[in-house]
Amino acid sequence: MPAVQFVVEGGRQLTGTIHPSGNKNAALPIIAASLLTDQPVVLDNVPRIADTETLVDLVRSVGVEIAWTSRNALAIHAREVRGASLDPALCAKIRASILLAGPLLARCGEVRLPPPGGDVIGRRRVDTHFLAFEQLGASLVVEGGYYLKARALRGADVFLDEPSVTATENALMVAAAATGTTVLRNAASEPHVQDLASFLVALGSKIDGIGTNTMTVHGGRPLRGARHRIGPDHIEVGSFVGLAAVTGSALRIADAGVEHLRAVRMGFERLGVVCQVDGADLVVPANQARAIQPDLGGHVPKLEDQPWPAFPADLMSIAIVTATQCRGLILMHEKMFESRMFFVDKLVSMGARIVLCDPHRALVAGPSELRGATVESPDIRAGMAILLAALCARGTSRINNVGQIDRGYERIDERLNALGARIERVTDGKA
Repeated sequence: MPAVQFVVEGGRQLTGTIHPSGNKNAALPIIAASLLTDQPVVLDNVPRIADTETLVDLVRSVGVEIAWTSRNALAIHAREVRGASLDPALCAKIRASILLAGPLLARCGEVRLPPPGGDVIGRRRVDTHFLAFEQLGASLVVEGGYYLKARALRGADVFLDEPSVTATENALMVAAAATGTTVLRNAASEPHVQDLASFLVALGSKIDGIGTNTMTVHGGRPLRGARHRIGPDHIEVGSFVGLAAVTGSALRIADAGVEHLRAVRMGFERLGVVCQVDGADLVVPANQARAIQPDLGGHVPKLEDQPWPAFPADLMSIAIVTATQCRGLILMHEKMFESRMFFVDKLVSMGARIVLCDPHRALVAGPSELRGATVESPDIRAGMAILLAALCARGTSRINNVGQIDRGYERIDERLNALGARIERVTDGKA
């Protein structure tokens, strides 16, 4: 495939209103969950990004009728589903391929799943998925990939060994199809997990405790078709807060899902970036203090990610770039993935003052004047963070491997250019 770059002119102030896309991490499991019913499903506000396109191809490969009916709407009819092995090449592109394990197990009684792909941000274990499946009546054989089989799925009291988002989603889908009641304990409760649970309820499931870490699924109910709108992506909203902060811009983020943004707003407030809620919108004023708030006694503060409802891991890269433009010293602690911090060397090459203490912690001193450079996008979130750095840097930057950014952010260059940015998409040296 031809190499794609972003050529970014930095130092421009932006202005205007931007609408967040539908939540990528809700759309993927909801597309997968549409296979649980043999009735038609319509999904609105689906982000048209590389990851959803790949999952659409995977769903089509198992005999499901699926088509885009407009830019961001999908029609899905899983009247028949083949229990064949999933395409290894497609599965290698996205981690979300594992989300098809639950629905295919429920519909076909068996599934062969190649190892899932996704971002290279550290080891991402899949054990929690299969431990939950086994408790719900499935057997597992590991040989090159994963072979799951279940004669009958039955409800159980399931304690997840970690609050994994995708494992919670897979367990929810299997529990909805299983006979009897399932209690999911130590479950993830992120907005995208809540969105999936609400979709399952729209299909006819009964689920108690949505939004908590203990959910009760009354399984075995007939599942019908439904129309469902994917909620806004709170990670994209947080990315836009960081964008406004580093460029000194006034931005309105429309229909931002403000009910899910408390921890996000608190995290940015620690950096001296304050947002205002205006109805359903989040407003980021231009006149930000951008002064890191020390802990009591003047101690160096720490911003750390934790399971929801705390500050999300997927915003840590954005927060690091934001901190480079804020006055003071802060320790950033990424607890979940041992390789996610390694992109900071690219920020250092642009002039950021960052000390990588170990794979999980970085000390950021700001503000630093960033300068344009040629850098590479290593994963979705770090790629977006590097784009923010380029937008506030002095001079021109070239960002390679922007396909990673495209996996998670829909038409991001076009949308930011509409606010006044100058981002040119270049293929093999040609615009």
